[in-house]
Amino acid sequence: MTTAQTIEIDVRTDEMLVNMGPQHPSTHGVLRLVLRTDGEVVSEVMPHIGYLHRCAEKIGENLTARQWVPYTDRMDYLAGMNMNLGWALAVEKLMDYQVPERGRHLRVIIAELGRIASHLVGMGAYGLDLGTFSPFLYAFREREKILDLFEEVCGARLTYSYLTVGGATADFPPGWLEKCEAFLDQFVPVIDEYHALLTTNAIFIKRTAGVGLLSAEMAIDYGCTGPVLRGSGVDYDLRRDGEPIYTSMYEGYDYEVICQRAGHYPKDQEYPPVPIEAVLGDCWHRFYVRMLEVVQAIGLVRQAMAKYRASDGSFGEPMKLNQKLPKGEVYLETESPRGQMGFGLVSNGTAIPWRARARSSCFCNLSVVSELCRGCLIADVPAIVGSLDIVMGEIDR
Repeated sequence: MTTAQTIEIDVRTDEMLVNMGPQHPSTHGVLRLVLRTDGEVVSEVMPHIGYLHRCAEKIGENLTARQWVPYTDRMDYLAGMNMNLGWALAVEKLMDYQVPERGRHLRVIIAELGRIASHLVGMGAYGLDLGTFSPFLYAFREREKILDLFEEVCGARLTYSYLTVGGATADFPPGWLEKCEAFLDQFVPVIDEYHALLTTNAIFIKRTAGVGLLSAEMAIDYGCTGPVLRGSGVDYDLRRDGEPIYTSMYEGYDYEVICQRAGHYPKDQEYPPVPIEAVLGDCWHRFYVRMLEVVQAIGLVRQAMAKYRASDGSFGEPMKLNQKLPKGEVYLETESPRGQMGFGLVSNGTAIPWRARARSSCFCNLSVVSELCRGCLIADVPAIVGSLDIVMGEIDR
């Protein structure tokens, strides 16, 4: 009778460096990620940026303040209206100029419609990252209707240059508010479709819940802002907490800052993803903040339309192309769909800024990706990067 022998096998794997991008659909632009992997486990992710660099800030030192507005469109090209607004407010802060009340409400309507359109792209593209195509089609169907409205006010569908220093380039055309209201009325029931497709989908939850955990402390340390920060439970929004020239835009509006809390998952799932009571700041929470902000933006647009109709006077007058700026230095941040987008300029008293500067929200949000991906599986990297909703044009400028 033979005795069974125990055989020990020493299994070793070699580390590999794997390129994800710069031409990859799940990098949300021309981004290269170098993954250090041990089998299927990622030990390090190194982002490489700069593939979309266009010297926008240096160009801003050779153009007048209003001439530089189109270059802001091309930063976050999915939220061009919000980029226009940030630069316009920064210049107006330097000029100590206040847009008339009618123009203030016009800006809220346009900025919040831009937030909806941007979050629709974020939601649809995130579905693509995780392997489903239908949400992308549903999202772009509704986004096209917003772009139709934008085209009617300024003639463009992607890079607008509509909100400019001094107000806007034109007022709403006749009948535009009624079309906007009709869009919102038919859009509200559609949101339930998005929740059925993704938010409460058991497969989507298993791919995102408990993945890419970002604590509130880490989010603050890395300078994360926007839905990435609020998805970790930090109650901070520049529309409420920013500088007076920006918060005055939303003065008198009724809204609450969307901020996630621990364990906030759909409770009726057949397969609970993780012990939900303790989890906060994962991919699902960051996604859900954007979904809730879409509903919030609808309410803000409705309020702004009512206030716009009730106000009299001018919507503002764009500054002249060659108008001189007062001497001084200014910096202002606004709450763009992806976080705190800052614009700064230094003026020596001429029409052309001596220095133009942009602070990217996506740059800080992307910087935390190495921490979030440490120890995850390769298949989780697209889920984590997609949850940050980055736009490379804003990072590289």
